[in-house]
Amino acid sequence: MTVPGNQVTQDAAASQPGLPPAEELDRALRHAAPTEIIAIALQTVGRERLALVSSFGTESAALLKLMAEVDPAIPVVFLDTGWLFEETLAYRDDLIARLGLRDVRSIKPLEQTLSREDPDRELWFSDPDACCRIRKVEPLNRALAPFSAWINGRKRFQGEARAEIPVVEADSGRLKFNPFANVSREDIAGIYASAGLPPHPLAANGYLSVGCMPCTSRTAPDEDPRAGRWRGRAKTECGIHTVKAT
Repeated sequence: MTVPGNQVTQDAAASQPGLPPAEELDRALRHAAPTEIIAIALQTVGRERLALVSSFGTESAALLKLMAEVDPAIPVVFLDTGWLFEETLAYRDDLIARLGLRDVRSIKPLEQTLSREDPDRELWFSDPDACCRIRKVEPLNRALAPFSAWINGRKRFQGEARAEIPVVEADSGRLKFNPFANVSREDIAGIYASAGLPPHPLAANGYLSVGCMPCTSRTAPDEDPRAGRWRGRAKTECGIHTVKAT
């Protein structure tokens, strides 16, 4: 598959010069395999301008594995919020070694921001949206500053706001690639099985979607896997996937 022409456009495209329209890329890649989508993302902007954002959560190894098949030196952005499980940090290090990832960048919130807005480390309880903003959204914005496009692991089968995600979208002046938009849970399991990927250490204990420790709980067999995130609250997203098309 070839990349659509790299003309400058104002029509539903990333605003950086030289990038093709997101809608045009989405049409071209609508039925493409995940590795093809990753390869086109790399071809479109180049390694220095492309990042993959990963939580190293319960399904992250599948996307990281496919990315490594395309180019293990694509930068990987990992948001170390200060509230992550030790098991997640260990899993990150394990996958880096297993998959030969060459450029994983652990990004932390700014200390001055934490001291000013969350000095008692209780913001996750009183205002979880604000906690996500200072620990995830702002650090990600800072980390993505050098990049023209990024890859993430959202899937339509996760439901809620993710049920209608395109394969490519425009987000804050960048192209945003969703290579797993069309995959199923069975597809994910198949990648794990065929590649011999280890599960997240907490998965066996009922944590089917793992985020920050205070806002993650076990999930019952009859619940949606993401039901354990922000349990008891209307909140379903941390905020890093709030699309601002330009």
